[in-house]
Amino acid sequence: MAATIKDIARETGLGLATISSYLNGGNVREKNRIKIREAIEKLDYKINETARGLKTDRTNTIGVIIPELRSTFCAKILSIAEDLLQQRGYAMLITDCRTDKDREKAAVDFLMVKRVDVLLNMPVDETGQHLSPFLEADKPVILLDREIPGISCDMVSVDNYEALYQAAGILTAKGHRRIAMVAGPETNYAARQRRRGFLDACAAAGIAEKDFRIADGRDTIEGGAEAVRTLIRNDPDLTGLVAANNDMTIGMMIGLNEMGIPIPDRISVVGFDNRHFARACRPRLTIVDQPETELAKEMVRLLVKRLTEGNDGVKEKVRLSVHIEGGDSVRDLRG
Repeated sequence: MAATIKDIARETGLGLATISSYLNGGNVREKNRIKIREAIEKLDYKINETARGLKTDRTNTIGVIIPELRSTFCAKILSIAEDLLQQRGYAMLITDCRTDKDREKAAVDFLMVKRVDVLLNMPVDETGQHLSPFLEADKPVILLDREIPGISCDMVSVDNYEALYQAAGILTAKGHRRIAMVAGPETNYAARQRRRGFLDACAAAGIAEKDFRIADGRDTIEGGAEAVRTLIRNDPDLTGLVAANNDMTIGMMIGLNEMGIPIPDRISVVGFDNRHFARACRPRLTIVDQPETELAKEMVRLLVKRLTEGNDGVKEKVRLSVHIEGGDSVRDLRG
């Protein structure tokens, strides 16, 4: 005979109300959550998701739309978030829109049909029109890494402006005057903020416009490699490079290696994200390090808050600081 909620109560010594709250995604003390989870596994208790969803109008499912599933940044954060959500009885349904607005809109419609409780989106369509079905249904929406002004929803990101301001500052502080940025397309909020940070860092260091360059790395590995080749070919006197995301950092290193350009003797580089890749490079890369674990925790905190407290009230805009992880890829040109 299949186990019931009463069997779990007897196994754990907890009340039916506490167990029911856990099964329906409510707040339960961590020690009780562990007891219930262990009892469910021991008794092989099967949750009737269909019946529960009809009763509570909840599916305990988080809908996710990201631009590229192959993105290391997205993969890290979603992996951490999935572990945290599973502990709370939630699951994620992840879709990849291939950085296409039409596919993004189709994914929103698909997730609405699937009755997900919350939408997590790294938006491609910056008008926010694709979010209308969720917003009109008063379902929570949380934006990751990119902000859409005028849209009433929560947002979690790093301080993208400060990230590139600091990265460029590493070069200028060590005497570099001819520097370049391998940038993403100006089609999303994060890329524009990072570009602005780079420009302001150059201005703060007194670098004239003729002495710095910006190349479009297309947010891809190959785009980063092509951008570096173009930059070096057009300005062989460049002494420093900054990449604006992880994939373009990898591309930057591939391009430099293929051209046989030594780091940092010929050119200094500052990468973005991916500590493991930085450690694998010789010399070890100096990088902008994003706090993926903290981003995932903040994202999950907001998800659970909206599910347990409702979608009303002032929406939160959370911006986390980055830090620079030092390496050996920047040469000091002073004196």
